[in-house]
Amino acid sequence: MKSVAFYLPNLAAGGAERTFLRLATGFKERGCAVGWVVDRLEGGLLETVRASGFNLDCLNAGRTLAALPKLRGWLRQRRPDVLLSAITHNNLIAAWAGKLSGAPTRIVVSEHTVLSAQAASQAGWQYRILAPLCRWAYPHAAAIVVVSAGAADDLARYTGLSRERMEVIPNPVVTPDYPQRIAAPSPHPWLADGGPPVFVAAGRLVPLKDFPTLLQALAQVRRRAPARLLVIGEGPERDALLALRARLGLDEAVEFPGFYEDPLPLFARAAALVVSSRFEGFGLTLVEALACGTPVVSTDCPTGPAEILERGAYGRLAPVGDADALARALLETLNATPDRERLRQRAQDFTLAAVVERYLALFDRLESR
Repeated sequence: MKSVAFYLPNLAAGGAERTFLRLATGFKERGCAVGWVVDRLEGGLLETVRASGFNLDCLNAGRTLAALPKLRGWLRQRRPDVLLSAITHNNLIAAWAGKLSGAPTRIVVSEHTVLSAQAASQAGWQYRILAPLCRWAYPHAAAIVVVSAGAADDLARYTGLSRERMEVIPNPVVTPDYPQRIAAPSPHPWLADGGPPVFVAAGRLVPLKDFPTLLQALAQVRRRAPARLLVIGEGPERDALLALRARLGLDEAVEFPGFYEDPLPLFARAAALVVSSRFEGFGLTLVEALACGTPVVSTDCPTGPAEILERGAYGRLAPVGDADALARALLETLNATPDRERLRQRAQDFTLAAVVERYLALFDRLESR
């Protein structure tokens, strides 16, 4: 039986954190001893992790750098077979701590975003030095996992790390409880009122999601066909997006209902799931929608969406930041009859069972080295 520990800054309800929670469940079902170690006990998934019965340790590190000696000591004491980390700054700490601890734990760092784009979108000095830090620290890890081939290519270009050292393993998305979750009642009246079709978008209200382009595209769509839009999520751009909605005359057609614990009932009833991002490391919501048999439209952004959609075979792609092209893709989707079973079959490539198997195979290879 392998012991696997997950390392994160906290348990915020983000994509990487949710991915780790799914993996933890999958590893446990395969007989692994699973635990968690975090810098701080906070975040929207904290109670979920506690309720799942996993061992949860906290380093009580207010800043990421302060976690280095604490994680080193934790590794010396706990000595799991594998420590799987995410979030770049914590990956750096994990690689350094593993090297300094002398523990036999295999450190596996995972990148869930397009690192060059992520760094460019942030103002802090901590992001300007990521490339050399990764180039120095990541070789000390036993493995580097990246969630898409495009994101791995970007990581190699940006940091100078060897592309051959990177393992591409997609995020686990589809879990056995999907049919029950999809069948749950709609949590928003628009998706059950028999009115005009509803597009759904989901993500933090931040610039990289580029929801302004989506609002502009919807305004164009509505000149040709009735349609509405739900943007699921919270974030610092809310007020600016509400102001843009008013300027575009979309107050009756667009709602920002906030965060939903489970968006699947929304996705299942949408006319399409829309991703307008400037970049995505993977594209979790695209797979979630495909698993519902729901059509998808995405920007052809770096790096995950085009891979998930196989360059447009399973959903329409539009150039980043092009409201005209996005509007055309949305209209084409409204006017087409989707093969929903074909979309569901594509999502089977991203089941929890399939991804857990790939991770366990990686762990076995690391153990034999």
